[in-house]
Amino acid sequence: MRIFVIGTRGFPDIQGGVEQHCENLYPLIASAECHITVFRRKPYVVKTDKTYENIDFIDLPSTKIPGFEAFYHSFLSSMLCIIKRPDIVHVHNIGPGFFVPLLKFAGLKVIMTYHSPNYEHVKWSLVTRYFLKGAESLSTKFSDKVIFVSRYQMDKLGNKENFFHINNGVKIPLPVDKDDYLKSIGLQKRNYILAVGRFVEEKGFDLLIRALGKREQKNVQLVIAGDSDHETAYSTSLRQLAKDNYVILPGFVKGEKLQQLFYHARLFVLPSYNEGQPLALLEAMSYHLPVLASNIPANLQLSLPEECYFTSGDEESLVSSLEHKIHSVFEFVSYDMTAYDWEQIATQTENVYEQLLKRR
Repeated sequence: MRIFVIGTRGFPDIQGGVEQHCENLYPLIASAECHITVFRRKPYVVKTDKTYENIDFIDLPSTKIPGFEAFYHSFLSSMLCIIKRPDIVHVHNIGPGFFVPLLKFAGLKVIMTYHSPNYEHVKWSLVTRYFLKGAESLSTKFSDKVIFVSRYQMDKLGNKENFFHINNGVKIPLPVDKDDYLKSIGLQKRNYILAVGRFVEEKGFDLLIRALGKREQKNVQLVIAGDSDHETAYSTSLRQLAKDNYVILPGFVKGEKLQQLFYHARLFVLPSYNEGQPLALLEAMSYHLPVLASNIPANLQLSLPEECYFTSGDEESLVSSLEHKIHSVFEFVSYDMTAYDWEQIATQTENVYEQLLKRR
């Protein structure tokens, strides 16, 4: 079985939810019986090795022009799929899914994983949103099978026979004793709030900074681990807002440094306006951290206690929730993470592959 993967910038060590999803999923599927080839975008590739844990990479030219890079790279990748003719093309997200009809016209089997409704993101222009909405319609109609990481989004689009719900996953971490990285950026154990993600409008980091600024007591620091893929007016203003409010921005953090940030935090906050399925929130839960998230459908599906949610976009609601969480005695929290096990998710994905190939 030969699987070609389109729609990720690549991995390892490339920022993004889709990238993290693919980096965790495909090493568990790749084997002598299942050969995985992933198309990567050259401008983002950090490690240039052409193989990674039994996965092959094809690095293609791309731009970093917002709204065009995914289209251009997905077109090139689709052309190569048509030439090389794998057993299955696995497309990630609705933007690259625009080319599903072309792949189907060429006689290929196609599976799409629907990560998030990108047309709801504030950063896109009206024209781009209409394009993404059209791509959603084309990709879900023409794909042989569609995997949704969010059950809410699957139900919203009709829960058809060829639709499947398979969660995002998270690795269960080991305890972390070291705190040298924390000290190097001026943090103390259990004395900071952590947020993780890209510097884009839909993550709501500006709301979080303003809400913390309204607290009378400034005894707890805020650290936002992440960066922007492209420097924008929003990312520039967010950096200035963070600077004015003494927020620590360590950039895109991975590996042991990120583990230290998660393990020693007092509270994890996800103030997003839009998510597919919130990987960063799941990761915080895997560290047994107290969490606070906006009450958008993707976050509510995790069925956390009521006090773990605040009203999305409501600054006063966030301030009140932060006060309550910060003044509570810190305790590790036990969450049921059974449904987010990567081994289980890999098996479920392989089952979808096998179902599709049995139709031949």
